[in-house]
Amino acid sequence: MKSSKLFGLHSVQAALDYSPDKIIRVWVDEQRVDKRLGKIIDDLAALGIEPEKTDRKKLDRLADGNNHQGIAMEVTMPGELSESDLKTMVENQEGAALLLVLDNVQDPHNLGACLRTADATGVQGVIITKDNATGITPTVCKVASGAAETVPVYQVTNLSRTLRWLKGEGVWVMGAAGEASQTVYQTDLTVPMALVIGAEGIGLRRLTKENCDLLIKLPMLGQVESLNLSVATGVLLYEAVRQRSIGNR
Repeated sequence: MKSSKLFGLHSVQAALDYSPDKIIRVWVDEQRVDKRLGKIIDDLAALGIEPEKTDRKKLDRLADGNNHQGIAMEVTMPGELSESDLKTMVENQEGAALLLVLDNVQDPHNLGACLRTADATGVQGVIITKDNATGITPTVCKVASGAAETVPVYQVTNLSRTLRWLKGEGVWVMGAAGEASQTVYQTDLTVPMALVIGAEGIGLRRLTKENCDLLIKLPMLGQVESLNLSVATGVLLYEAVRQRSIGNR
């Protein structure tokens, strides 16, 4: 199992909230007096974890010069799951599936933001590509604010093959593309579905598009051509939530 350093009050609190069993070691600034930091120290003590008191210079090194707010933590990193795990999850899924597929997304900030939205919208799993894409990193965990621990991430080697398999399992594969003829608001998102989002500035690859059942888009009423991928992902997923909530009333 790989480990990594987290730093800053928000990231450390998220680790305490969502994965306290993965905390290995903690360092705190011996000179800092802060109510939020004090609460975190109390929470650690309740878990039987005693932080190591140190000076600011060491914390600066541990945080690689980033703003640590007086605390750093070593944790066991969450890992990506396999294609076999994905198949087991889909085959045992109850109710209409809602999956998110990221096609060669390379920015860890975008992956982290997508994980956070996936958690909020009830996505059962996020599928990422093994090559030419970011996996779960400390930056992803920081941006995800705990969602890297709560949302399963499945890493696949051949996305086209995975999409074909999903379709064979009755999952509709819907790709987001600006050139699509229909908008998300003209599309039934209550069916079992996998929403496919393309990489930053590139969009969906040709083979990925060819393996989608249909392409959908967001209406763009202004001058810009597209939204940031994590923002677009949020809008699309919440439209799925809206449609499904109407059906459950």
